[in-house]
Amino acid sequence: MPQYQAPLTDMQFLLHDWLKLDQHYLNLGLQDFDQELVNEVLSQGAKFAEQVLAPLNREGDEQSCKLENGKVTTPDGFAAAYQEYVANGWNAMLGSAEYDGQDLPYSMAIPVHEMINAANISWRLITMLTESAVLAINKHGSQSLKDTYLAKLISGEWTGTMCLTEPHAGTDLSLLSTKAAPLDNGAYSITGSKIFISGGDQDWTDNILHLVLARLPDAPEGVRGISLFLVPKILVDENGQLTDSNSLSVGSLEKKMGIKACPTCVMNFDQAQGYLVGAPHKGLACMFTMMNDARFQVGLQGLGIAEAAFQGALSYARERLQSRAPQGIQNPEGKADPIIAQPDVRKMLLTQKSLTEGSRALALLYATQMDIEKNSQDDETRQDAAAVLAFLTPIAKGFMTDMGQEVSQLGVQVYGGHGFIREWGMEQLMRDSRITQLYEGTNGIQAADLVGRKLSRDNGKMLAATKSVFDNLISDIQDATAKQQAQELLAEWHQLSEQIKSQPAVDLAGAAYDYMNYSAYCLLGVLWFSMADSAQRSDNKSIASGKSATKNFYIKRMLPRKETFKCNLLNDASDLVDVADSDFDYQ
Repeated sequence: MPQYQAPLTDMQFLLHDWLKLDQHYLNLGLQDFDQELVNEVLSQGAKFAEQVLAPLNREGDEQSCKLENGKVTTPDGFAAAYQEYVANGWNAMLGSAEYDGQDLPYSMAIPVHEMINAANISWRLITMLTESAVLAINKHGSQSLKDTYLAKLISGEWTGTMCLTEPHAGTDLSLLSTKAAPLDNGAYSITGSKIFISGGDQDWTDNILHLVLARLPDAPEGVRGISLFLVPKILVDENGQLTDSNSLSVGSLEKKMGIKACPTCVMNFDQAQGYLVGAPHKGLACMFTMMNDARFQVGLQGLGIAEAAFQGALSYARERLQSRAPQGIQNPEGKADPIIAQPDVRKMLLTQKSLTEGSRALALLYATQMDIEKNSQDDETRQDAAAVLAFLTPIAKGFMTDMGQEVSQLGVQVYGGHGFIREWGMEQLMRDSRITQLYEGTNGIQAADLVGRKLSRDNGKMLAATKSVFDNLISDIQDATAKQQAQELLAEWHQLSEQIKSQPAVDLAGAAYDYMNYSAYCLLGVLWFSMADSAQRSDNKSIASGKSATKNFYIKRMLPRKETFKCNLLNDASDLVDVADSDFDYQ
């Protein structure tokens, strides 16, 4: 498979020409950040992704992780890459300056995260969850917890995990049974088992901080009785120095379909000492700070894999000679034409390109809203940005990971039989991408969250705030025809969204996945009208031509997918719920 190359030209166009980051930063009072700094961060991030992480990807998949004598070893080169990552400050990009972080805007960090995911998704998982742990502790932890642990997490000296799932309790956390008992020293004794813990143990750092959901003795039933605890692998004294090993262990490593180079652990807590994060019985709300960040970051995993798959497919299609093109000979000096000349192959490549670049635009637009929520001095503006993020999170996670699987699958198809063979790398991308549709809440859960919470609650504020952001994009479109088409598309989406809000809960549940996809295709359509219009004013002729051609393809061949989802949205769920259980059997 060709070496991954970060799509810097596309990223810089989107950030500077389309999103106008310089003005965005000035509006937020972030005068220290400008186009030159953005480009330098992206350039250095690209070097790390291309030269350090990408060469480790295939070997990491081949080697996997090992558990020996209770300790996990990651593949060759992974720990050294992490030390380089930390030494160069990448782990501290988003951390608070109060704890020696760099406080970079999200719109600078998110493109780097995409590159890392494209280069090596298994490696990225541990650093991703550490960033999410920082958010949870920073927002909900006591001052003592912050002072003891945040600087170590932000610097990368220590890493963090998220411990939710139990063998009998996945999405339904009301079934959670891990117990927490108060100790005389103000800490808690944590007992229970957690599964699917990414980075539960590794050979990168001296300490790992587990954020664990558990129940106190007086906890009410259901999710209202869950508390969040910070449980370090190694205990820390009052001076922040490591002392004794805590009472926790790795039960086993999961044998997986993909992301084999990431240690996915069964973690056993046997009266391990932990510290309450947030208020008692309010752990789920605390954990959602971490989980919502992770959901968007998983969407970025889908995007990164899609970019890697598209690059591989495009390179192979240009090199592979097979048959003659139906439109006429394209390679008169050879015995056959490259398969990129075949209309069906071009359709697959344009499908990859339009979905990948459209999703990148969505991710970067999302990142600017994160900047606004964090930095705006106006309360109403921050609240609107938070509403947009809440609405778009399930779409970003659900659609972008489905998209990553579709694009990687098309990559295998473009390679033909070679795509099925390990040495070309495409089958690994397809295997690695499959988990993104499952963890941090399956995509069905994302869709249910979108219609059950984000669409139907808060008197439509999230929907209205999201529409406003896309209205603003449309207002900048200069081509009159494109502006009208974008306005009509957004109006259709908004009208249908308002229409289905009043449907019975069972009908909404039955059409949730349809609404998530309908929304994604409509909103990406608006993004493509906006991007292509902006590209016509770019000095880069390749960007101008490529965006225009890809927009035309998306509108003609991809956007019509929304009609099937729209049709399903207007049907009731009787064909789903009225089917007897016995009707699924052959007997």
